Amino acid sequence: MNRNAHTSKKQTSKTAASEGRREKEEQAEFIKKCEEIVKGLQAHSWKDLEVGHKFRHNEKLDLITAGSLIVGCDIGSVKHFIRAIDAQGRALTNKPFPFENDEEGFKAAHDWMVKVAAQNDKTQIVLALEPTGHYWFCFAAWCTSHGITVVQVNPYAVKATKEIQDNSQLKSDRKDPGVIAELAKNGNYSIPYIAEGTYASLRELELFRERVSEDRIRDINRLCQEMDKYFPEYRRIYKEVDKTFSLVVLVKAPLPEDIVRIGENGVRALWHSEKLRGGGYSKAAELLQKAKHSVGLREGQAQARMSIQYLAGSIRDKDARLDEIDAEIAKLAKSIQYVEKLTAIPGLGERIISGILSEIGDLIRFDSVKEIQKYSGLGMVSESSGKHNGETHISHRGRKRLRYWLYMGARSVVAHSSEFAKLHTYYTTREENPLKKMQSLMAIACKLLRVIYVILTKGVDYDPQKLLGDIVRPENAKNKTKGAAVA
Repeated sequence: MNRNAHTSKKQTSKTAASEGRREKEEQAEFIKKCEEIVKGLQAHSWKDLEVGHKFRHNEKLDLITAGSLIVGCDIGSVKHFIRAIDAQGRALTNKPFPFENDEEGFKAAHDWMVKVAAQNDKTQIVLALEPTGHYWFCFAAWCTSHGITVVQVNPYAVKATKEIQDNSQLKSDRKDPGVIAELAKNGNYSIPYIAEGTYASLRELELFRERVSEDRIRDINRLCQEMDKYFPEYRRIYKEVDKTFSLVVLVKAPLPEDIVRIGENGVRALWHSEKLRGGGYSKAAELLQKAKHSVGLREGQAQARMSIQYLAGSIRDKDARLDEIDAEIAKLAKSIQYVEKLTAIPGLGERIISGILSEIGDLIRFDSVKEIQKYSGLGMVSESSGKHNGETHISHRGRKRLRYWLYMGARSVVAHSSEFAKLHTYYTTREENPLKKMQSLMAIACKLLRVIYVILTKGVDYDPQKLLGDIVRPENAKNKTKGAAVA
């Protein structure tokens, strides 16, 4: 009995050792397989897929192969969730994998994706995400640098298809990754564009300028509120309190009693110390007269004085900062090829040009101006069914800042350019389908976009006569009619 027991134990230990060796070998093979997958990962960007040809739906489907692991990612401010499916839509994971928005979390997500790919014999990874604010930038850039192709799906599409899987209106961080991956599998995605080089700097500066301008407007509104309480007559003299002469006074003598104390000559001395010139000096006497008979509040003046001085000083600081930003923006914009030719368009100044270019980015990723028009949300859409023909309008789906700059450009060229003014008049007064004023400005914005695109891509000069070719004159219409009859 003892000898049999000893033999049995010996065999058991041999079996355990054999299984242990086999597990180690399988683990080593799995690790080697993961390493081979990591080495073979190749990320595709917009430069590979969109430059020189159109990246159509069929090409999007071709990018997803049998060897692709499709990972859907729901982006959050602190934590992200991912799930994986294959090219047939089969779920390869039961639960979403959560990870933090930092380097350790990114590495954990990368290891998880590689592990799932190795388990299912996949060689490439496609990460699909829903762009949420600015939170996706870092993770997308990190994944691209590690060989993972990153695509993005439209949030509207996620919202519209979230009920397909379970016929439920439920929307959660755990459900959305599967919906996002499914959209990517069906080719309903786009390649994200992150500006590089000059365009990245230009876009960042434009964003910075917008924030400074918003803060400046906020300071002006608060300053007006304080002046209405403690010196309500002041805004009868200066309707715009942010003017240079006004700010100099508010920094040194913000309240009526301060102006009375220094007198008319004191006010003039303030302006003189700032080396101001012009007709602003004539308001010193009126300012003193209003201060003597002001009905402003008397309580809390010490605190109000601090607030007004701070706000006025803050506005002056922001003005100086805006001047620095504008100078840097102009410098960057001039480095773009053929951009100097755009200044030949009457009414198209440096601010509008830089704003448009910062939002469009690198033009080489667009095959036609219609793509940029759609990108800006100026693409025309209508709802028609049977005998019903819906009204045509712009989509409003795109970069709203680009639409803003194109609209501002349209207004400016109509005001300063005779050829664009004629085009505006034609659009609003033509016999067939006359446009309303705003509709005409949107049409001119699209026209301006086409002019900018041609100049920057071909390097041609601005030609006003070609611009007026859209106007249908009676003699041209007759010739066209005769030509059609002969044909």
